[in-house]
Amino acid sequence: MKKNKFAETFLSTDGFFRLVVLILLICAGLIGHVYADPPKNPIKVLMVGGGESHDFDTWYKGRDVEILRKKNFADVTYTDDTDSVLDQLEDIDVLYLTNNQPFKDPKTREAIMAFADSGKGLVLGHAALWYNWADWPEYNLNIVSGGSRGHDRYGEFEVTVTDKKHPVMKGVPAKFTLKDELYYYKVDPKGPGIQVLATAKSDKPDTYPSVFVVNHPKTKIVGIALGHDGESHDLDAYHKLLTNAIRWVAK
Repeated sequence: MKKNKFAETFLSTDGFFRLVVLILLICAGLIGHVYADPPKNPIKVLMVGGGESHDFDTWYKGRDVEILRKKNFADVTYTDDTDSVLDQLEDIDVLYLTNNQPFKDPKTREAIMAFADSGKGLVLGHAALWYNWADWPEYNLNIVSGGSRGHDRYGEFEVTVTDKKHPVMKGVPAKFTLKDELYYYKVDPKGPGIQVLATAKSDKPDTYPSVFVVNHPKTKIVGIALGHDGESHDLDAYHKLLTNAIRWVAK
C-alpha cells in the first residue's frame, strides 16, 4: 500500500512537534487578530484640551488624535473651545478630558455630569486630574474622586502595573520608566473611590496612583495621570493605555 507522505511526516516525533507548533501559531494569530481589531464601528470620541503649562496642540490634538484614528479605531473630534462641548455631547460615545482651562458655562458643567450619569464613559488625561476649578467642586468629587495639587519636578520615574487582569492594562508592560510629571493624586474619601491599575514612584518614598478606574455608580471612568509631553505620548505603553481605556469605557 502506498504510504501517505504527509501522515508519515507528521506521525514522526519531529513532525508531531512541528504540527503542535503550527497549531499554536495559528491560534496565537487568531487571538491576536481578535484583540487587535478595531471596533466594528469607530468609537466617537470628543477630546477637550487647552489651558496652561502644556502643549495641548502637539500632544493631544496632534499625537493622541493620531493614535486613536489608526486603523479606524475612533472617530475623534478635538476642541479647545469649552463652550462648544455642550452641543457635541449627545453625539459621542466617549468624552476624553485633558484640559485645565475652565468650563465657564454652568449648563456645560451640568451636561458633563449628566453625560456620566447616563452611562457614557469618560477618560481623564493628565491635566484633567488636577484640582483646576475651585468653583466646580463636584467635578473632582464625583468624576475624579480626588485629584492632584502638586507633582514632582519633571523627570524620570517608574510605573508599575498593579492589576494585570484589567482590560485597560492589556498589553502594557508590568513595569516601565518614562519622563513626566509624577502627579500626587490623592483620593477624596467623600468621593466614590477608585480602583488602582498602576502606580508611579520616583526616588521619593511615596507611591501614587498613575492609572485608575473611578468607582462611579453609573458609568466607566479611567484616569491616566501620564501625559505631560512626548516622553509619554510617544511611548508604546501609553498608546496601549489610551486605546484600551477608550475601548473599555465605550462598552
